[in-house]
Order: sequence, then C-alpha cells, then structure tokens
Amino acid sequence: MTATVRWLRKQLAGIVALALVAGMFMVSRLPETSAAEQAELASSYRFEPMSIAMPSGFPQQEIREVNQDYKHIDAWISSVGAGIAMNDLDGDGLSNDLCITDPRIDQVVVTPTPGAAGQRYAPFALNTGSLPVNDVMAPMGCAPGDFNEDGRIDLLVYYWGRTPVLHLAKPAAPRLAADSYVATELVPGNTGRVYDGPQWNSNAVAIDDFDGDGHVDIYLGNYFPHGPVLDPSVSGGVAMNDSLSNATNGGEDYFFRWTGATTGDRPSASFQRLDDVLPADLSKGWVLGASGNDVDGDQLPELYLAQDHGKDALLHNRSTPGRISFEPVNGTGAPMVPKSKRIGADSFKGMAVDWGDLDRDGMYDLFVSNITTPFGIQESNFQFMSTAENTSDLRAKLREGEAPWVDRSTDDGTAWSGWAWDVKMEDFDNSGQLAIAQANGFVKGEVNRWPQLQELATSNDLVVADPAWWPHVRQGDDIAGSQRMAFFVKRDDGGYVDLSAELGLDVPVPTRGIATGDADGDGRIDLAVARQWDQPVFYRNDAPSPGSYLGLKLIHDTPVASGPLPASGSPVVGAQVSVRTPDGRTLVGHVDGGGGHSGKRSTEVHLGLGENVTGPLEVTVSWRDRTGHVREQQLRLTPGRHTLALGTHAKER
Repeated sequence: MTATVRWLRKQLAGIVALALVAGMFMVSRLPETSAAEQAELASSYRFEPMSIAMPSGFPQQEIREVNQDYKHIDAWISSVGAGIAMNDLDGDGLSNDLCITDPRIDQVVVTPTPGAAGQRYAPFALNTGSLPVNDVMAPMGCAPGDFNEDGRIDLLVYYWGRTPVLHLAKPAAPRLAADSYVATELVPGNTGRVYDGPQWNSNAVAIDDFDGDGHVDIYLGNYFPHGPVLDPSVSGGVAMNDSLSNATNGGEDYFFRWTGATTGDRPSASFQRLDDVLPADLSKGWVLGASGNDVDGDQLPELYLAQDHGKDALLHNRSTPGRISFEPVNGTGAPMVPKSKRIGADSFKGMAVDWGDLDRDGMYDLFVSNITTPFGIQESNFQFMSTAENTSDLRAKLREGEAPWVDRSTDDGTAWSGWAWDVKMEDFDNSGQLAIAQANGFVKGEVNRWPQLQELATSNDLVVADPAWWPHVRQGDDIAGSQRMAFFVKRDDGGYVDLSAELGLDVPVPTRGIATGDADGDGRIDLAVARQWDQPVFYRNDAPSPGSYLGLKLIHDTPVASGPLPASGSPVVGAQVSVRTPDGRTLVGHVDGGGGHSGKRSTEVHLGLGENVTGPLEVTVSWRDRTGHVREQQLRLTPGRHTLALGTHAKER
C-alpha cells in the first residue's frame, strides 16, 4: 500500500465532511440574480412612504418597566407590541382607517390613512371607559371585526397584563372619535376601578367562524404564562420558556365562541370561553402568530399556530355548530428533509404565518416567519407549498392526519431574511403573482449582544426557564437592530429575490406588524407597517403599470344599524373566492378575519389578474350564511371593484 493511499484513508472522514459541506452549500446558497434583472423586476413596483398622523399629549417612553426578575432583559421583554390593522371604520367604502398599537405611548390609536382623504377626522386613542385598568398592562394588538353583527366595524384590543377589551361601534356616533365606541369586556367578571383580574399576556389573535354556525369566533394565543410581566413592584411569578425548541410552559390559549349580541346606544357581544379545545402541549406553547383559512373546501377554517420556542401546529377543523374541535396534522418524512422543516415537527422560532396561493395552482400555500440571521441564529423561513392534487385529495389527507405541504424556501430563495416577524402575501402589481412582504429586526441599540445570545442558544433546557440565566439585553443593547423589511418578488425562473432595497423599503429600523388593503380604491394594494419603538409608516402603492384586478367586498345581507355615520357592512369572514382567468388559471382568495403576528389586512378580497383582462370573469363564491348553511354561487363579474351581499344568494350592490 502506497503512502498516498494510506494518507487518503486517514483523511477519508475529513474529505467526506468537506464534500458534504460543499454539497450543502451548493444546495442551500441563494439563487443569484443580476442587477439588471433586479431592476427589471423592481420596475413593476413603486411605493411612496407617507407619515401617519398620531395624537399628541401622551407621555413618551423608550422602554417598558418590567417585573424585577426581568430587569436585566427589559429591552427583550419590551420587544413586542407594535401592531397595525387596516379596515373601513367610518363606513366610507374604503379600507382607509388604521388601528395602531404604539409601544412608545402604550395606546391604541385610530387614524386615517394619509393622502387625499387623510383629514376626515382627527387621530385619537381608544379609551376603556368605565372598565377597570391599572398601570402594569400594555396593549399588544388591535383586530377589527363586526363582533355584534350590526354592520359596523368594531375593534378587539388584546394586552399583556389583562384580558382583552371589545370596543363596539355606536350607531348614533356623529363622527369617528374616541366616544364613538363602547368598551366592554370579552371576559366578563372584572369589576372595580383598578383591574385585578387574570394577567394574560396575549400576542396572537385569529378571527374566523371556527364552528361553522355563521358567526365569527376568536382564537386568543397567550405568550408568557399568566403573571405580572410588566409589574416593576414585583419579584417573581414569572418564567421564561422551559426549552428553546420544545417549550410547553407558556400561557394557555383560548377560543371564544360567539353566543349573542345587541346593538343600540349600549351595544354588546357575548362569547363563551372554551379552555379545552387544544391539547395541553399546544395550548401552553409560546405562540406569536396565528392564521385561519378553509383549505379543504368545507367552509370550516383550518388554523396554523406559529410557536416561538417550540413546534408550530397546523390544526384541521373537525367542528360542528356549537362545538369547536381541531386535530393536529403533520407533514410526512422524506429523504433529505430534516424534521425541523416538517409541519408539526419543526423546532424553529415561529413568529407569524400567512396563507396564499404562491404557484397559482388553485391550492393554498403557507409562509411562516422564523429567525433566519446568518452568524446569529440561522434557521429558515418556511415556504410550505401544497403537494395535494386537488381539494378532494387534500381533504382526504387531512382527515388521515397528513399535512401535504413541503418547504421550498431554500430552493426558491425565501429561506433567509433576518429576525422575521409579520408576513403578508399580496399581488401588489396585479400581475397575477403574489409578492411576500415581511417585517424584520429585533432590538435596536449600540452594543452588539449577538455573542451572548448565541451562548444562550446552546444552553441546556434545564436552565433557560430561569430568567437569571438569560444574558443582559437592556436599553442600548442591539440584536438585529438594523435589519430591514424583506419584499420577495418572483423571478421568471420561479425563484424569488428580495427587492426591498430597490423599492426603498430597507429602512434599518425593527418592524413588527404589516397591514394591507386598497386604501384609496385605485385597485392597488397599499402597505402599512408598525415599527417597534419608532414611528409607523404608510406605503402608498404607486405601481406604474398595474394589471387588471378583481376586488370584492363580501358582506352579509342582514340589516345594518342606521346612524349618522354610514355602516360598512358585516364582512362574511371565511368566504372563499375562485376566479377562472381567460388564460386558464384558477386564482383563489378568501375574506381574512384577521391573522398573522400583529398586523391585520383588510377584509376585502383582492386578486390580481395580469395584463389586458377586460371581459367578464367566471367567479365562484362560497360562504356560510348567518344560519350556518353553506352556500355557493357562480357569477360573471367584470374586473374592478364589486360589493356583494351574501345571504341565501349573492346579490351585487
């Protein structure tokens, strides 16, 4: 045996390792896009940043006071709470009203979108009226919805340190202002002037008709275990996650099933709290995002939960009217697909989720935000693409407990973007292809704390539940503080490229919530972004040559409460729309009741059609009416905006 052969045998393990590393690099490296191609792709888009009017006179803060056990990580604890929602609150027919949770003032602000109609009313902060409050609570998000079914859009505000509050619109209100709403408890029983009820720490809401009775229900996901997270006078009663990848010691999650409502000067909405819908390990996960959507055609929405520090979950809906029931489903194993990239088995840091048909095959796909920072914590986003042949095949697989979606983020170039948060998939140029807008960034400061965080990431699960073991993250410390938003656009070869820099979206400020909607009725989807500890921003969509589109406002045909302000109508949350285009494609969309992280899109359905589509389209609308019956109707609609009243039949208004 020659010396060369002996040497090669001794080095065989190292050679194989190097070959594997090189092979994985070739497989996982981002697709390359030339500057010319990026410029060409970017030419279809244009966004104009505009300042959002906010009320003055509130005390400003740079960071929250927290429980004494969290004092050395108070910047970490203060890293969430910036949220934004877009909807039609004043009944003018446009989704040109914003509901913003602003951590700088710990207030929930209603304000018009900027632009030509930006002076309709003065921005104002919601107030809780006679409901009990205290100074150790903070709002985390605002979700619009018609919770008392009078045709006016109400607001659900959820908190750390308190149970949620419903702000129900008053029909007699002469204008949109703080006194236009009546604050009422989602969870009855809180009395007195100072709040001393359950200290929930809520970070995720999904609104949909989960039991199929014709009325919207609420999923509420809690993050920290119930306790005094924001009480600086207390030491103890709090904990961190008991694992970095499989934690099950978070706050319990709840469903609220609609049971009744009234309208008038003192409107009300009643919900039954359900504590046992989810298995204990899911209910006590550390959820940051949730989104519902009917994917198998039975008009019962499935629900995806994005869990920080643990396994995400896709829940197949098995409910009947009056009874909410789900079964977890799991992705199947496949060669070269690690467990961490399978639905129901992943160990990544789930932050948000959105549904959309990315490959335009008429089946819904999923995009999930995770922490994806190179040389920091490099997991990956999930771009779960449907592999089912059709809706019937998908329904059968879900019934068998199988989730037929496969992650394509690495292949398509969407795997890595930063410390990712909210995500929304929309057709911003009406080309017929969805783009992916994603919030990024964590804590902004001057002192780099990535090394200490990396040490924590390799710690034993036996110690991480104790806050004392966590590295200092205080005001002035920085973790991913200069990361930019991502804006993934599809290339001609099917992959994606991030065009945030080309489009002026790459501001080095941590972002959290993303809201989308057509604020000015021009057929182009606008973008509103909540920034953590900074001014929110509105991006008016000025796409230079957008394609045709179909915009549908789908409302129940039930009577609306009359009053000085017009009523926008009650959205038919969960309604599904399928459009057959002249070139043979099938496009799908749905009325999103509100999901994601802390951003909520408008409740209109917007489908880009591509260029030169002018003739009538074959449109199928399916929905549940107020009695819970499933309805379906085929329509011929021209491109543009339409309002359809849905009851036993669909009628255009």
